Amino acid sequence: VQLQAFGGGLVQAGGSLRLACAASGRTVSNFGMGWFRQAPANEREFVATINWSGGSTTIADSVKGRFTITRDNAKNTVYLQMNDLKPEDTATYYCAVATASAMYRDPLRYSYWGQGTEVTVSS
Repeated sequence: VQLQAFGGGLVQAGGSLRLACAASGRTVSNFGMGWFRQAPANEREFVATINWSGGSTTIADSVKGRFTITRDNAKNTVYLQMNDLKPEDTATYYCAVATASAMYRDPLRYSYWGQGTEVTVSS
């Protein structure tokens, strides 16, 4: 499975971005998916996860109420809608495919990772 993430960029505080992560090589519709982020000098941090059907999601407390994860299994794609962005959201964002169909906060439960897309939020 190859994952291509895009949609990052530079945005002012309070703005919005929509990240997308397209999978190729095989269908991922039977697997949970997630978004993580890593800022310079920080460890990789869980952001959001969604189960195989898209019917259940879990969002990190740090972004709850501002970020939404969705998926389109027909397009083999997962999305991260980010609203009311803050400078502390600045990071490289990674998408990943889980090893099973549920939602997972633990990065060790993910078997495939995208290359990351950078998000920079200016104050």
